[in-house]
Amino acid sequence: MIPQKNRFSEVDDWDEPKEEVYRVLSKAEMAALQKNNALNHPPLSPWKILAAQVVVTVLSMVVWAVFGEPVRVSLYTQSAFLGGLISVLPSALFLSRLELANKTQILNPGNYLAALVSGEFIKIAVTLMLFVGIAYLVPGVLWVPLLVTYVLALKCVWLAWLWR
Repeated sequence: MIPQKNRFSEVDDWDEPKEEVYRVLSKAEMAALQKNNALNHPPLSPWKILAAQVVVTVLSMVVWAVFGEPVRVSLYTQSAFLGGLISVLPSALFLSRLELANKTQILNPGNYLAALVSGEFIKIAVTLMLFVGIAYLVPGVLWVPLLVTYVLALKCVWLAWLWR
């Protein structure tokens, strides 16, 4: 025996999809909505996030300086600086790539996506090169201050959401 549809239950609202109703906004209503959203949620500049990364790096260097010798800049401070550099430099290159894409004559979604992907590739490649270069070229680098400062500088993006 072949089971029949809805043999054991009654037809309910789930069987047929409801048609969604959309309200079309006028041009004035859309402009008012965009103005209201711009006032409630102002855009955050990525350059401010980069500046925050620099500030967090400097603060981390000051904190790590407590562990070093009191007379001069210690290896802790230098390692913290290198950790911040590994975070800030690739981010600056990425933002420069996007700014360059915004200033081109022909800006379409495909070109912007290509700039975004190539900028992210540059960021990843430079980050890896800096980590490997520091591991091989800087003798006696202290990895705890370097990695702690690197992670703190990366988390500035999360802090930016709190500033909004």
